[in-house]
Amino acid sequence: MKNDNASAPRRTDADEIARLLPAPGRWDLPHEQHLRHKESLMQHIDNDLATENRREAGGPARRLLRPAVLLPVTALALGGVLAAGIAFTADDSKPATAQATDTVQTTGTARPAVVLLQQISTAALKGDTLPVADDQFTYTRSKGRGADLTSGKAVVGPLENREAWSSQKPGPQHKLGVVRTDGETSVVNAELGDTKGTPAGLTRPTYRWLAALPSDPDKLLTYLYAKTPEVKGQERDQAVFDRIGGLVGEVMPPETAAALYRAAAAIPGVTEAPTAHDAIGRHGMGIARDDKTFGARTEWVFDKQDLTFLGSRSYLIRDTAYGASGTLLSSNAVMEHAVVDEAGAEPTDTQRVTGRSQAS
Repeated sequence: MKNDNASAPRRTDADEIARLLPAPGRWDLPHEQHLRHKESLMQHIDNDLATENRREAGGPARRLLRPAVLLPVTALALGGVLAAGIAFTADDSKPATAQATDTVQTTGTARPAVVLLQQISTAALKGDTLPVADDQFTYTRSKGRGADLTSGKAVVGPLENREAWSSQKPGPQHKLGVVRTDGETSVVNAELGDTKGTPAGLTRPTYRWLAALPSDPDKLLTYLYAKTPEVKGQERDQAVFDRIGGLVGEVMPPETAAALYRAAAAIPGVTEAPTAHDAIGRHGMGIARDDKTFGARTEWVFDKQDLTFLGSRSYLIRDTAYGASGTLLSSNAVMEHAVVDEAGAEPTDTQRVTGRSQAS
């Protein structure tokens, strides 16, 4: 009998890596999860190469630098957006605690970004408190685009229409929801490595979990610093800022949203962004943070009238190996939120979250 394995061409390391990475342009996972998994794989490759260099040279290996993992502006947004950014200051080595929060409360001497985040927090308290059942799904319709970094250059894809249905079931889940991108629907599975399912938390922020977060900004910030996973080479203030950015676009209780914005105001390096705009060009009130290590800026955009969250944008602020200054890394525009009974179901007027600026 003929041995098919013997006649098959031998896979090279490059072939194996190519097999592991998803095909470009078609995301079986949400774009955010794809990037995080890809980054994890590339870090493993870097570590292997560094070990090999050290073995051959007989000395310390040259560290291969990559940008920090780019997190979504809506965590588990099932639509996928990037977020990166921090400005390094004299206090960057220390978590923002009571001292930083005192600055938030003293509006007379606060930085402009702090005052704006206070106003956004106050506006958030006017949002809807929704009865979200454990067997329902939160729904987000958005438009966005992101850069593929696989080639070593930022290759920006086209603007996509996205719909996402996030499961609200308590306990670890293997099926987290459904995402539809430009009419193509796929199931979102558990996070990589969660063999028993992904529980509610920072990467799966259910309405129930969000409602249970501390509403006091000090306590919430302490919690976020404690629970945000550490990423090698990423400074803690940046990591927490990114995590908050990954939550603010979710459907959540008004008290939680208000606390998140006040917590963000206590992180060093947060600034205003007067020219901020989202993926469809809606200009608004902006909050930004620069990542001077990797040369990237993230902007959150809020409606000028009611201060609701419109979307986000991240881009290079200096020339890097990934592209010239100004190169877009990601952009997103949140069009509407709702709570529905079934994954894949379009929301009715009574299910939509009110008070949100929309565009077709």
